[in-house]
Amino acid sequence: MGALLANEAAATGSFPLLAVMIILPFAGAALIGILPDRRQEFFRPVALLSSIGTGAMSLYLLSQFDRDSAAFQFTIDHSWISDLGVRLHFGVDGISLFMVVLTGIIFPIAILAVKPHGDQKPYYAWMLVLMGGSMGVFVALDLLVFFIFFEIVLVPMYFLIGLWGYGERIYAATKFFLYTMFGSAFMLVGMIALAVLHQRETGAPLTFDLVTLATDQAVSTSAARWIFVAFAIAFAVKVPLFPLHTWLPDAHTQAPTAGSVILAAIMLKLGTYGYLRFGLYLLPDAAAWAAPVLLTLGVVGIVYGAIAAAMQKDLKRLVAYSSVAHLGFIILGTFSLTTQGITGGLLVMVNHGITTGALFLLVGIIYDRRHTRLISELSGMQKSAPLLAGVFMVVMMASVGLPGLNGFPGELLSLIGAFKGARWWGVVAVTGVILAAVYLLWAYQRTFHGKATGGNATMRDMRPTEFAALAPLLFLMVFLGLFPGPMIDTMKPSVDALVAHVKEHSDDSRANQREVKKLETAATEQTDSEHSDSEHSDSKSSDSKSDSETTGSTSTGSTSTGSGASRATTTTTATTSSAGHSTGSQQEHG
Repeated sequence: MGALLANEAAATGSFPLLAVMIILPFAGAALIGILPDRRQEFFRPVALLSSIGTGAMSLYLLSQFDRDSAAFQFTIDHSWISDLGVRLHFGVDGISLFMVVLTGIIFPIAILAVKPHGDQKPYYAWMLVLMGGSMGVFVALDLLVFFIFFEIVLVPMYFLIGLWGYGERIYAATKFFLYTMFGSAFMLVGMIALAVLHQRETGAPLTFDLVTLATDQAVSTSAARWIFVAFAIAFAVKVPLFPLHTWLPDAHTQAPTAGSVILAAIMLKLGTYGYLRFGLYLLPDAAAWAAPVLLTLGVVGIVYGAIAAAMQKDLKRLVAYSSVAHLGFIILGTFSLTTQGITGGLLVMVNHGITTGALFLLVGIIYDRRHTRLISELSGMQKSAPLLAGVFMVVMMASVGLPGLNGFPGELLSLIGAFKGARWWGVVAVTGVILAAVYLLWAYQRTFHGKATGGNATMRDMRPTEFAALAPLLFLMVFLGLFPGPMIDTMKPSVDALVAHVKEHSDDSRANQREVKKLETAATEQTDSEHSDSEHSDSKSSDSKSDSETTGSTSTGSTSTGSGASRATTTTTATTSSAGHSTGSQQEHG
């Protein structure tokens, strides 16, 4: 694959930025693999250099991205398996851009902030493999290539949980792997079916190219719906959506700190990103058809996740259930099928990765000092660790959605989009915002306030290196909370294009249901009024003409003028009526 991408770059004369961002982490993992076991001092630096280099390229990608374009940029397109129509097709748009950048930021922080408690060599190698696979998922524009990267990320996370996790780590790792593999089987069947049916309907060669399949929309309505169901099951497991979420709390609780950070910040977003790319874009009519079901599951996840989080005794498990609730907001915004909702969902995807990743890092710091995550055994830590308490407070408020921090804009836009396109789902979802404040503030109160007992009274505060690792995330929480505009403006062209694509290829009008009804009603009333005025005018003209003929007092010129005025009135009325119908029609289809 690397050789093919290099040949493509040489042929086009351009630097294959996306290819290097995928290959560099894999190259770093391979280098760690060939280093002798006795050279332990090189494993961490190689991992840091590889991840930081990839992250730096993601920031360069952000700086060079054309914010006014909805098209895929930095594209690479090269035939890979020609007999099957599989291509190495990569690109980014405003929807995937910030997930690529988030991946480039989170991995170096996770590697820097956490040192493994076991064998370092395979640990850092698996972390880099996970980074390369995640990058591949977010930039792949071929269905089978996407599937390959989608599956690659399962393997390193399985080993990270199973080898460097806690307690029942084998059970958690196995459950995670089996659940996600089960969902992936549905996705593979759906992809093959879509490609084969597209070939049958169009007569074109077999292809798995995402852009081609989404543009042609050649599959029948019933087939598209069945294929969407297959995709929806796969992504529902990955998100995860209720009731397929049960693997997540176990995986988060037993995973090492860095594994929990990556799982929450990046891997869960593979499912929500999949709904955008392989649901709304690839199968828009089927996505609109299934939207009520997914909205319901998303709202159930918001409420259920918040209630379950409030009941947890383990601080890390509480944060895990909070992810179920936050991811419900992403689904709510996405399947509202509105510009505001989808933009809000994308913001929550990014900001949840920042805040929840930071929360898991803080929980890891607490566990390293106290060797427990039970809330009942943690109290009064604010006195011995004021810096830790202050940082935890800021991150917690960002997760709650306090205005001025990064959690607020995304949830607000998701709810606005829901109220426009799915009002009653939005009404229920608002309760999730209230419940989030309840369980997080209550957990903070029990953990950091009160009387410090035992080791809580003498616990060491955050070290400068720990604060330095969290500093970029804290900066992003404040900056994206105060200035979300640049991110929203960058997403807007791609989101607008996606919403237009859904409306063009489906009969769904929920995005502007209230506005459409108002305009239709106003247009109808205006048309009826104009018809009534026209008939009244014609009647008066006829009566006037009859009176004139009877009395004989009007001249021929006068009669001609009256008749002309009548014709003019009728013509004007018909034109206005036609314009009213046209306006209503345009608003209905718009």
